[in-house]
Amino acid sequence: MSRIQTTFADLQSKKKKALITFITAGDPAPELTVPLLHALVESGADILELGVPFSDPMAEGPVIQRANERALKFNVGMRDVLDYVSEFRKTNQHTPVVLMGYANPIERMGVDRFVAESKLAGADGAIVVDYPPEEAAEFAQKLKAQDMDLIFLLAPTSTERRIRQVAQISSGFSYYVSLRGVTGAGHIDTTEVANRLAAIREHVKLPIGVGFGIRDGETAKAVASVSDAVVIGSRIIQELEHTPKEKAVSAVSDFLASIRAAIDEVPA
Repeated sequence: MSRIQTTFADLQSKKKKALITFITAGDPAPELTVPLLHALVESGADILELGVPFSDPMAEGPVIQRANERALKFNVGMRDVLDYVSEFRKTNQHTPVVLMGYANPIERMGVDRFVAESKLAGADGAIVVDYPPEEAAEFAQKLKAQDMDLIFLLAPTSTERRIRQVAQISSGFSYYVSLRGVTGAGHIDTTEVANRLAAIREHVKLPIGVGFGIRDGETAKAVASVSDAVVIGSRIIQELEHTPKEKAVSAVSDFLASIRAAIDEVPA
């Protein structure tokens, strides 16, 4: 059983919803990445998504695009990302870390090397935005062989055929994109989300996290009421953008603690 699967099982036994957070590795500065990961856990994050900087992050809105640009100015790449995970694992052996990004850095490293080095670093899975499920079965098996999970995005526009494809090869959890558009855009209609999740659950038996557009405790609480997990990223990046570096960790901690408190008000 992977660390992600264990985490969801433990949360279910405690009747709690999962809080999944995203930051881009190297943003706002390389030396802050590991402290931020620890701060997120201490403030209530159950699973960490760590973004691999990429020059063309097609699914991201302006906020996370800027985070990628800042990280790339520090020349942060896949090797650095894995080093951050290794450093984090020195003092945290239980919180899952999911590497989130795009195919290009993985293909450049080589799939087999990526899987081996990710496992060695202590990563628990991957979200690769531009790996479609019909082309990722072998990659998913390579990860599963190392007790790692391949997580896919599902959207309001996903067809039943696509949902079935994802159900066949995904593991860990599924990530439902609540909005039509890029990260950080629009406002969430929780009734629509609830209806879509009901249709998805006819085929996908994994926990389902919902992200894109969650900005505050109110929206987090609403999403938690219809999902298994709340995913929040752009709003965290905004905290980092608007806060001096020396106060970044404490600002993110305070913000996330409010999100955790809101989610915990939702009966499981």
